[in-house]
Amino acid sequence: MAIRIAGMASGMDTDAMVQDLVKAYKTKGDKNTKTLKRAELKQEKWKDLNKKIKSFTNKYVANMKFSSYYSSKKTTVSDSNKATVVASDGAITGTQELEVGKLAKTAYLTGGELGENVTSSTSLKSLVGEDFTGGTIKVNNQEINVGENWTVGNFVSALKDAGLNASFDENNHRLFVSAKNSGAKADFSFSGGEDITKALGLTGGEESKVPGQDAEITLNGATFKSSSNTFSINGLTITAKAETNGEKLSINTDTDYDAIYDKIKSFIKDYSTLINEITELYNAPANKGYDPLTDEEKEALTDSEVKKWEDKVNESLLRKDSNLSSIQNLFKESMLQTFDFDGKTYSLSSFGINTSNYFTVDANERNAFHIDGDPDDSESSGNPDKLKAAIAANPEAVTNFFTKLASNMYDKIQALTKSSETRSYGSYFDDKQMKSDVSKYEKKVSDWDDYVKSIEDRYYKQFSKMESAMTKLNSQQNYLAGMFGG
Repeated sequence: MAIRIAGMASGMDTDAMVQDLVKAYKTKGDKNTKTLKRAELKQEKWKDLNKKIKSFTNKYVANMKFSSYYSSKKTTVSDSNKATVVASDGAITGTQELEVGKLAKTAYLTGGELGENVTSSTSLKSLVGEDFTGGTIKVNNQEINVGENWTVGNFVSALKDAGLNASFDENNHRLFVSAKNSGAKADFSFSGGEDITKALGLTGGEESKVPGQDAEITLNGATFKSSSNTFSINGLTITAKAETNGEKLSINTDTDYDAIYDKIKSFIKDYSTLINEITELYNAPANKGYDPLTDEEKEALTDSEVKKWEDKVNESLLRKDSNLSSIQNLFKESMLQTFDFDGKTYSLSSFGINTSNYFTVDANERNAFHIDGDPDDSESSGNPDKLKAAIAANPEAVTNFFTKLASNMYDKIQALTKSSETRSYGSYFDDKQMKSDVSKYEKKVSDWDDYVKSIEDRYYKQFSKMESAMTKLNSQQNYLAGMFGG
């Protein structure tokens, strides 16, 4: 950075004079800075909105075009203390019989008491005998080579490495060993090294062993076994909780009408929230005269004044935006579609889903929908619930309509968000164009800053020449004064 020493000969504040001279150029450049800032703010605003629209379409539109989205089943069991059942969409509708014969058990061994002086640090030699030199023990098919200088703790670690759960309780002076999984196949036993296992209380009669056991149920007369208490059979996930001892439980599976209703209600609610936001952004006031503030302008205002000003700027960023208009029209047209099937014409209003009265509702909420009979909607809660009635009477018709509506909307979205010169694939706004515009404005700001800098440097050079001339003049005057004075 150049160091300038100005005004020493003339006595003038040349720095202030130069800044006054270039001030008009800087002010003119503020227009470019404000244009750049507005473009950046608009770009960020669109990025946020783009995420919201994508989230909505991915959550609903992309899934609702498949009939499987609406295939919900619910199941009840006559005694949920003995079994619970969850039905998948593919479960058959009707009543089935269930018996729980056995519950799954995990193999568990409680070792005999070893004596109050035994700890994890106690050597095996002291327990087995002074002649102990090590040995080999098999846990199922895995060998454990026990060392001569092993401690009880070393043996516990070896059991863990062999795939078992093991611990030594120093308060009760016992080894506890169990399988990692339930079921008969996960059971375990020791063979070989009888002197070691007996000394550790694992064999010899004082230990207590619970063998691993498979769970066993009977569904509609067919018997099924599992290493755990959970069974997956023909769309049902059955969890056995207690043996029924010959009692037959009833499993009743039916279409979950409430789940279908909740999915449609969630779609309508989130659509209405999104379309209201889009409409409000499009209809925003122009807020003329409110341009982004420069740093100098912010310094002249209080924090609250800056916030109010910036709120005004942000409010109007997407007003009458053409991309926003395209999205708005796509959604509105898609939601007003009608479809013919089963000899009838269906629309959203066929299921009691309507917009509010155009003349009484706020302009930014005219595109939102309300479900008649929805207890969470004060506007339509008092109307007869046509949607629930339609789902109960003809769920296929409801599913068919919303599948067609979503499929139609999805196709329109794919056409709108295809890749082009101005936008990337999947984008709901001209992101490429907007990025190009920001780069163009950044260059304008940079070029103008360079131009102002060149003008500033020219003025400093001119004042510097003036100072040099005045310095020479002062020197000559001093010389002459000295001669005449002498």
